[in-house]
Amino acid sequence: MDKPRVGQVEKRRLRRLILLAVLAVIIAGISVGAVRAPKALPTLDKASLFLGKVERGPMLREVRGAGQLVPVDIRWIAAPVDGRIESIPALPGVAVQSDTILMVLSNPEVEQSAFEAESNLHAAEADLLNLRAQLAGALLNQQAQMAAADSEDEQARLQVEADQKLYDKQIIPELNLKRSRLRADQLGKQSRIEKERFQKTESSNQAQIAAQEARVGQLRALHELRRQQVESLKVRAGIPSVLLELPVQVGQRVPAGTNLARVARPELLKAEVRIQETQAKDVTVGRRVSIDTRNGIVPGHVERVSPSAQEGQVTMDVALDGPLPAGARPYLQIDGTIEIERLADVLFVGRPSFAQPGGKVEVFKLIKGGEEAVRVPVEFGKLSVNTAQILNGLAAGDEIILSDTNQVDGFKTVRLKQ
Repeated sequence: MDKPRVGQVEKRRLRRLILLAVLAVIIAGISVGAVRAPKALPTLDKASLFLGKVERGPMLREVRGAGQLVPVDIRWIAAPVDGRIESIPALPGVAVQSDTILMVLSNPEVEQSAFEAESNLHAAEADLLNLRAQLAGALLNQQAQMAAADSEDEQARLQVEADQKLYDKQIIPELNLKRSRLRADQLGKQSRIEKERFQKTESSNQAQIAAQEARVGQLRALHELRRQQVESLKVRAGIPSVLLELPVQVGQRVPAGTNLARVARPELLKAEVRIQETQAKDVTVGRRVSIDTRNGIVPGHVERVSPSAQEGQVTMDVALDGPLPAGARPYLQIDGTIEIERLADVLFVGRPSFAQPGGKVEVFKLIKGGEEAVRVPVEFGKLSVNTAQILNGLAAGDEIILSDTNQVDGFKTVRLKQ
C-alpha cells in the first residue's frame, strides 16, 4: 500500500504563494512608477491658433456695436378728415414725389359741405355786386342833389351882388337887398347840408360794401377750407421720399388723425449704433465713428447718446460726414466703431478672447523659438475692440496665444506643432 507524499504538496503550494507575492510586488511597482512619471505634454496646431505680439507705442481705444441706417427725416401722414379708404395705388418701397397720391379716401359729408360752401360764396358775391350797384345809384342821386344845391347857392350869391349894385344906385329898395341876402344864406346852408349828406352817404356806402366784402371773404375762406378737405381725400406724399409703411387696408374706415403712411427721404440718413452698456460710459457727443456698410467705410461723429439703456445696450445717433456707398438704403444693417481715446505710450497686444479690464489671467507665452508655450500671469488694463493694454506680466516683443485654450486646462506647458 502506497503512502501519500504530503511534503511535496506543501512545497508546491509554498512556491505558488511566493510566485503570487512576487507578481503583486512587480505590479505595484509598475503602478507607482506610472503615477510618478511625468505627463506627456499636449500638442496644439500652431496654424489654427491666433497669436499676438506685444508692442509698445500709441494705442487707439475703441468700442464697437451693431446698428442700422435710419432716415433723418421721417414723416407720418395722418388722415386729415374722417373717410373710407377707396384705393391704395402706391405700395411700400416705391420712390414717390411730393404730389404722388398714396391713397384715395371718400367722405360724402365733406363733399356736400364743399358744394354748399361754394354755393354760399357765389350768392354772397352776387349780393356784393348788387349792393355796389344800388349804393352807386343812390350816391349818384345824392351827388345830383348836391350839385343842384351848389348851383342855387351860386345863383343866390350872384343875385345878392346884383341887388347890392342896384341898391347902391338907389334903383331898388333896401328890402329887396335883404331878401336876396336871406335867400343866399338859406341856399348856402342847404348846399353845405347836401355836401355833408353826400359825404356821409359815401362813407355809409363804403361801410356797407366793406361788411359785405368781409362776409364774402369769410365764405371764400370757408370754401377754400372745404375745397382743401375734398382735395385732401387724395392723400399725397408731401415730400420726395420712399414709402416705408402703409398700416391700413382698402375699405377700412379711418377717423381724422389716423396714421395712414410713413415716408422718409432716402438721401438723408444717419446711423443708429447700439453699444453694450458697460462700454458706453466713455462715449460722448462728438466722438469720431467709422460706419461699416459692408460696401464701404463712412466716417461720422456721435450726435446723440441715449440717456437710458434698453436690454443692456445704449443707442448712439451718428451723423455721417461722408457720402454713402451705392446700395445704401434705410434700415440697412451696419457696424459702428467709436473712438474713445488714444493712449500715448503703453504696452499692448491683440485682444485675447478671455481678457477683462483690470483683471489678471494666465496666458500662454511662446518660448523656445515658438516650439512651446508656457503659462504666465498677465494683468490687463484698458481694452479696445482689437487690442488690450498690458500692465504687468509681459514685455515688448513677447508673443502669446490669443485663442481660447480651454482644451489644455491643467497644463503649464504645451507643445506647438508647426
